[in-house]
Amino acid sequence: MAIKLFDSMSRETRELRPENPDGVFRFYNCGLTVYAAGHIGNFRTFVVNDVLRRLFELEFPGKVKHVRNITDVDDRTIAQARAEKRPLAEITRKWTELFHADCVALNCLPPHVEPTATGHIREQVDMIDVLMRKGNAYRTADGSVYFKISSFPDYGALSRIKERELKVTNSVFDADHKDDLGDFALWKAYKPEEDGDVRWPGPPSAAEGRPGWHIECSAMVKKHLGETIDLHTGGVDLLFPHHENEIAQSQCCNGTTFARHWYHSEHLLVESTKMSKSKGNYFTLGELVEKGYSPMALRYALLSGHPRKQLNFTLDSLHAADSALKALKRFSDGLGVPPKGQGEPPSTLFEPVFRALTDDLNTPGALGALFTLVNATDPAKAQPGDRAAFERVLYALGLDLGALGSPGASAGPPAAVESLAARRWESKRAKDFATADRLRAELAAAGWSMLDGKEGYRLEPLKKA
Repeated sequence: MAIKLFDSMSRETRELRPENPDGVFRFYNCGLTVYAAGHIGNFRTFVVNDVLRRLFELEFPGKVKHVRNITDVDDRTIAQARAEKRPLAEITRKWTELFHADCVALNCLPPHVEPTATGHIREQVDMIDVLMRKGNAYRTADGSVYFKISSFPDYGALSRIKERELKVTNSVFDADHKDDLGDFALWKAYKPEEDGDVRWPGPPSAAEGRPGWHIECSAMVKKHLGETIDLHTGGVDLLFPHHENEIAQSQCCNGTTFARHWYHSEHLLVESTKMSKSKGNYFTLGELVEKGYSPMALRYALLSGHPRKQLNFTLDSLHAADSALKALKRFSDGLGVPPKGQGEPPSTLFEPVFRALTDDLNTPGALGALFTLVNATDPAKAQPGDRAAFERVLYALGLDLGALGSPGASAGPPAAVESLAARRWESKRAKDFATADRLRAELAAAGWSMLDGKEGYRLEPLKKA
């Protein structure tokens, strides 16, 4: 099935396909800035990108190149290194290793290439040099280099930001040395009181210092994927100014389209509000695991809302996810394992799941279709190829049922009750209310009450009369 995805640039849903002569699908997503542990909002974007990667692997087998960067030098990484009085490389290595461990726990495929900003200083300096020679960038009095947005008439096409809004947005920045408030830094001159020992030789005529944040991704994309890529993704918070600036500097430097398609996932809310440490609703994967929740439950919960809509995360949604995963595990166990050497090609049983996934990455629709089929299928009477089809679905969604029941997982209701609750929840989400009502009655008969919330549910034992 052709993969269709909303394009943030054209505001249309368009089919994705490789357009380079070698037939390789090239895509890039912005990775983590490694100054602290990634939070669950970061991982919503990474899990969404992982499902995209898996779909591309199924659609273009052996013809996918995925690059995700590590930002290991910027204001925040340097500030953290100075606060801890430790070398920048030591700080960023620590948080990169934790990021990788979290990605493994969430069953995210590693990118084919994971470049670092500090490993590509030469490529960034070279791009800045070209931009200066072309007249798209200029040196300031302190030796910094800024991109001149007036030199790129298409600036704002992605974000639809207008000149007046741009000036207001950028008015908080120091404009003493810039030609225009909207211009952004390509190279920052070294400041001992801020940068410590972090500095590199700059472009010709510029001072020594460090790259601006935006040029990092442009240089790494060009180095590892070429001047034009098939898809660029990221969270909606990066759409402006980061992705807008990437387009401007890349297209002015290279003289060609930077990305053929743009895709952005929306914000994650926690208990209906923006995540914040001061509000006590800021979570990392490690913190949730300490509370007894499994990484696979978090992955499921992060896929339960459409990626282009805000997702309201609650701890109840993790309970619901855990029950759903256990129900899938029991279904999987019921399918049995084909005798060695007698595997069947996938059947068409789960095609509705893929129709949802390939239609603008409708993950909640895919999960609803999955449970509709699971509820309607007796695993003991499954047809040849149904197990292969089921495993193909699990691969696409990245759901590792073998990872369930890890140490620290919270105890809960009996397995049969968990299964009933998960089936009822997904039936309700699929608007199969007759089945949902029947399953609620079965839960009550088993002595359990199911309390529905907006994003999940809780199970409580019924009080005896």
